[in-house]
Amino acid sequence: MTRNDAGEYRQKLVSAEEAVTLVRSGDWVAYGHFAMAPRRLDEALAKRKDDLRDVKVRCVCPLQTIEVAQVDPKYEHFIYHSSFLSPYDRKLGDRCMHIAGMYHNGPATIRNGHASHSRVFFLKTAPMDNHGFFNFGTSCSYHRALCDVADHIVVEVNHKTPICLGGEQENVHISEVTHVVESDNYDMPVFPQDIPATDVQKSIATHIVEELEDGCTLQLGIGGLANYVGKILAESDLKDLGVHSEMMCDAFVDLYEKGKITGCCKTRQKYKMVYTFALGSQRLYDFLDNNPACAIYPVDICNNPGNIGRNYKQVAINNALMVDIYGQVSSESVNFHQISGTGGQVDFTSGAWLSKGGKSFICMPSTRLLKDGRTVSRIVPFITPGNIVTAPRALPMFIVTEYGKANITGKSVWQRAEMLINIAHPDFRDELIKDAQKQKIWTRTNKLE
Repeated sequence: MTRNDAGEYRQKLVSAEEAVTLVRSGDWVAYGHFAMAPRRLDEALAKRKDDLRDVKVRCVCPLQTIEVAQVDPKYEHFIYHSSFLSPYDRKLGDRCMHIAGMYHNGPATIRNGHASHSRVFFLKTAPMDNHGFFNFGTSCSYHRALCDVADHIVVEVNHKTPICLGGEQENVHISEVTHVVESDNYDMPVFPQDIPATDVQKSIATHIVEELEDGCTLQLGIGGLANYVGKILAESDLKDLGVHSEMMCDAFVDLYEKGKITGCCKTRQKYKMVYTFALGSQRLYDFLDNNPACAIYPVDICNNPGNIGRNYKQVAINNALMVDIYGQVSSESVNFHQISGTGGQVDFTSGAWLSKGGKSFICMPSTRLLKDGRTVSRIVPFITPGNIVTAPRALPMFIVTEYGKANITGKSVWQRAEMLINIAHPDFRDELIKDAQKQKIWTRTNKLE
């Protein structure tokens, strides 16, 4: 280590309990994002509840229960905010406030002062390297932007954090850090990968893969659909695939090990698998650790639509909760309840438009089962009140259900309506036709060629 970094490390090493004394009533406190949320600092801050009032905490999709929200159900001491709700956030209900925004705008929102100033930034990192740097691990996101504006940076070191190579802006130096906390090296949070794809997901995946070509650049998410798309691609004749994806997931590991991913056709970050955060299994984290085939970037670079669009045949695959017959997409809320966030859906769908040969897919099952036992259509006459429009009707290309795919690009309102009704569940098509007629956007005299 140079510059006596080891000595500075020892000087700044404190307990979690001492580190959280930096927080004052009225502060905004930022946490690391996704798997890099700091568990021990969060627990220590929660124990200070009675000493503090009106402390606002912000995070993005933490893979753990946020203790400051748990201990203060009336949010008199801590008010918790999330820009993309994780399953843990959803369980908090009204104790989790949502911060809306385009994910790629996160760094600018922080640096340009649009967001309230985060006086303290707590994040989990890998151990300090020989040059005095702490790697941000599996989440670059807008960690560097938060480091740039925070008055105090506290790193919670965990030796089980994989070293995720950049890219750029993937670390913070000991000279910038106020305190170092050494954790008990708890395991990295993982997403289960053994959940089999449903028949509906298999059908949707098959419809998507029919549209893919040699040399295309992939963006995938997490879950059964992404994994099954990966499975089909691994067994296909497609070759020389690339990766430029908001999220790095296990499906990419499978494709890489099958020799399907080379990145040789990419026109930006050639040969590199580009991402801004990773979620998945321990196998994924082991794959990422010090792997020069992968490059983590801050989200304003990774998710910038202009950068995405420079890739050859960029393919964007995203999920939705509801699509209306105009082509508007709702992907983040249900009946006034926020359940996730805008995420990178708009970023990558926009980027696919700019890509030579690019394609975007908005995917969903055709129906949804309600708590009262009723089944309803996810293709609807119009986005109902309380459901946020994530993507406006002018943005999507392909809408995909288990009944097929509709390329609504360049189509008239009545063409869109008919194409979307044709991929709705058969039990709901007649009613959707009646609704389209009431809205004067479809008549039986209009027929697709």
